[in-house]
Amino acid sequence: MTAPARFLMTDPSAYEVSYRINPWMDPDAWTPERSVAAIAASGELRAALQDLGARIEMIEAIRGLPDLVFPANAAVVLDGRVLLARFRHPERQGEEMMYRAAFAKLQARGVITEVVELPEGVLQEGAGDAIWDAVRSLFWVGFGPRSHHASLNVIGETFGQEVVGLALASERFYHLDTCFCPLSGGQVLYHPAAFTPAALAEIRARVAEADRIEASAEDAAAFCVNAVNLGQTIVMAKAPVALRARLEAGGYRVVEVDLSPFILSGGGAYCMTLRLDRQSQVRPTVLAAE
Repeated sequence: MTAPARFLMTDPSAYEVSYRINPWMDPDAWTPERSVAAIAASGELRAALQDLGARIEMIEAIRGLPDLVFPANAAVVLDGRVLLARFRHPERQGEEMMYRAAFAKLQARGVITEVVELPEGVLQEGAGDAIWDAVRSLFWVGFGPRSHHASLNVIGETFGQEVVGLALASERFYHLDTCFCPLSGGQVLYHPAAFTPAALAEIRARVAEADRIEASAEDAAAFCVNAVNLGQTIVMAKAPVALRARLEAGGYRVVEVDLSPFILSGGGAYCMTLRLDRQSQVRPTVLAAE
């Protein structure tokens, strides 16, 4: 029997948009009503994952660290090993100590086995910029706006896996998870405009044309590429009709959650979770189109 997926999430009660470190963030648009909506939205996402059988580990909210609600940036995790993140912006650097403490507790409970630190001076913002592709048995690693190119070698050496670097071309898509999502059937959902020509060439060389699902500007702005895929189900923010239809035609079930309060900070379903149980030897699900 396959063990249930396990995710890390954060209590959203301290979440707000109080500073601007990416083009999506607008502190002037934030209101107390949005704080209430954010708590409801996070609860809806958590319930959607639990309905799929997932287990959720929670981190407490910390006032003054609003982006702690995006634990995808906390670390890269594979085979029980955790490579802790180091953030570019001072506004997020306070999260590093909180995540380090959270992973120490998870290690003490046996949820993870090892915690590894980045070399001094190397910036790498977790699974938001290092996405494991179980079908191809490799990490797709974004660099440029937040993470250093030097992080590619660190990730490869830490996990003993192939790494494919993808240079990001826009501050609007500042992490790889905002514009790139490998799916369990071998397809890749991605927004081409977010990548440099060299990065697009890498994607097209490694992903067959039939498996490349191009997300439109509308799809990307709705943060639907920033999705959580469990087997044949994809959990994402409210999706444009055309994208939902394309995914369903490919054999996937789409579960939508209203994540609009978090999109105001430049995050979606994937950002709000960190998968803790990924294994390098798990074989992918093969989907048949209906």
